[in-house]
Amino acid sequence: MNTFEHGLKRYLDEGFLSFLRSVRIGIIGAGGLGSNCAVHLVRSGFTDLVLADADEVEPSNLNRQHFSLAQVGRPKVEALRDNLMAINPAARIEALHLHVNARNMTGLFGSCDAVVEAVDDPRTKKLIVETMTQTGRLVVGASGLGGFGRSGSMTVRTMRPGLVIVGDHVTACDIPNPPMSPCVGMAAAMQADVILNHFHTIYKEKA
Repeated sequence: MNTFEHGLKRYLDEGFLSFLRSVRIGIIGAGGLGSNCAVHLVRSGFTDLVLADADEVEPSNLNRQHFSLAQVGRPKVEALRDNLMAINPAARIEALHLHVNARNMTGLFGSCDAVVEAVDDPRTKKLIVETMTQTGRLVVGASGLGGFGRSGSMTVRTMRPGLVIVGDHVTACDIPNPPMSPCVGMAAAMQADVILNHFHTIYKEKA
């Protein structure tokens, strides 16, 4: 057990931490939602993550994504893996620098216990929800996190068993409502909180 994990034991008991280490989380998209959600999950005790994203870090990402200036130009999943392991060196991070599509999604994330939908494209969002909810995994997505000054309208909605969506469900990230760190980060934290609470409930039921 490393120094980070010893510190975490102040807040979470060893049995629950051991359980969290056995949970595998898939994160599709390593941008504003995915990178920040991954950080929250690792800080909460999860150690087994699968990250998938085909993009590189760009200067325009730095206003809201968990990357540094020195990481510009690197594949997002590789930079994020390094950032997560700087928090907890015991983390097991699978970094997949690729596009996730209908052909490879189930194979890449079929071993995961939950999947975070953290992409921009509506068609891909729909594909993730339709594909992964059919496998029985918990899917946590986001809708409506553009702009700022909207913290009171951010909610968590259980759309159906196994599917939870966070956000204000209205405000797209566009020119009048750009993606900014507070709302994007809030949505990512809400996604991580849903996952942590879900697996805490499972742990308590098994105890």
